[in-house]
Amino acid sequence: MSKKNDLNPHSRRTFLRQLGTASAVAMGAPFIIGSGRSQVRNLNVKDTTRERFSANDRVNYALIGAGGMGQGGMNQALRYDGFRLVAACDLYDSRLRRCKERFGEHVDTTKDYREILDREDVDAVLIATPDHWHDTIAIDALRSGKAVYCEKPVTQRVEEAHPVIEAARQSSMPMQVGSQRTSSILYAKARELYLNGAIGELNFVEAYWDRFSATGAWQYSIPPSASPENVDWKTFRKDLPDIPFNATHFFRWRNYDDYGTGVSGDLFVHLFSGLHLILGTTGPNRIYATGGLRYWHDGRDAADMMLGLFDYPESGDHPAFNLALRVNFVDGSGGGSQIRLVGSEGEMIIGGSSVKVRSSKLTPPGMTIGDFSEDIREEYEEYHAAKYPPKPPEVIEPNELEYRAPSGYSDLYDHHVNFHNAIRNGGPVVQDPTFALRAAGPAILAGESQKSGRIIEWNPELMRTV
Repeated sequence: MSKKNDLNPHSRRTFLRQLGTASAVAMGAPFIIGSGRSQVRNLNVKDTTRERFSANDRVNYALIGAGGMGQGGMNQALRYDGFRLVAACDLYDSRLRRCKERFGEHVDTTKDYREILDREDVDAVLIATPDHWHDTIAIDALRSGKAVYCEKPVTQRVEEAHPVIEAARQSSMPMQVGSQRTSSILYAKARELYLNGAIGELNFVEAYWDRFSATGAWQYSIPPSASPENVDWKTFRKDLPDIPFNATHFFRWRNYDDYGTGVSGDLFVHLFSGLHLILGTTGPNRIYATGGLRYWHDGRDAADMMLGLFDYPESGDHPAFNLALRVNFVDGSGGGSQIRLVGSEGEMIIGGSSVKVRSSKLTPPGMTIGDFSEDIREEYEEYHAAKYPPKPPEVIEPNELEYRAPSGYSDLYDHHVNFHNAIRNGGPVVQDPTFALRAAGPAILAGESQKSGRIIEWNPELMRTV
């Protein structure tokens, strides 16, 4: 294996000296704020919102699953003139009416997604249904010749993803999974910094995604008028055993194992996606998680607190390292999300709208010789002076560099633009189903580990449990 420092011969000191000129060239000479030990650089991003397409040149989009995530994602996609929404599908009447209110009366609506797939004027679909429907609709859409944007995780179960991967392989149309950090300029910059040796040799990563609100903990609004008359309950349940209509299950489906993937499938998967993009890794080989229901005792069977530990084996892209993840749905400190990579010569922190690199360097060991006799102390002092001679004065380089995204920047918007470009130009997507399973697999299995209390062995290359 090539160690990280072998992949790029630059030391941390060389990296810092070159950063000012190299980044200026790569990022179009960003404005620099501050001086001395800390600097801030603003990242540039191409303004694609100004691009215009003729009516015949737009990609006709359809929305399947028009809840908050689906409508929110479509709203971002339609900021780009290259997309036009022509149809929407949902199992709740009110959401279909809302799609017409929000996106225009021209949008055709249905409760049967197959009607959308039968339409010749639909080029691509955005799938934002509950997780247990992802595999079926994605496969049907690909076989219908539609490009597919499917919200994360790619599927509810690990084994369901392999037929999706095969359907995507056989299709002439692209499939992208919606974990938008893989399209973020922040994560692209973090990858560049990592490859340039910004933190030396990686040994540890920790990341979290905490929340501190009822809505953040999935207590979504339930309309008092919701009933089997305006909700297609039978279709929602798919192939699960029949039970009476339950509005809480329908509107707060993420809380239940029948439909969702818990906090790990919802949020760990974002952390895995971002980290895997930075490192170019295929994933961990050992998974263990613990946690439980600590606060939101509202009938849910999903944990609201989870801690995960993951072992990453040595590979051609990185040394062996350990990853610690956390989700806390009652984080009294206020919530938030961050990824922190720690190496032998510094740390890199990605959170909010910035990437920060803080440098550090091991100093020569001191002398612990007070308990030696005088002759041995003199002997060791002479040895130490020869081994660690004093260094000449040096220019003090910055020990912290921060890269900021522009105000209002949306990686979700960029993710949809990347999807559009793959449809129009035939190039690869930034997160295909294989990449998505390598992120979702460890996340889903973390949920299984938390419930069973056992360590799970995972083959990240074959994407199967061992």
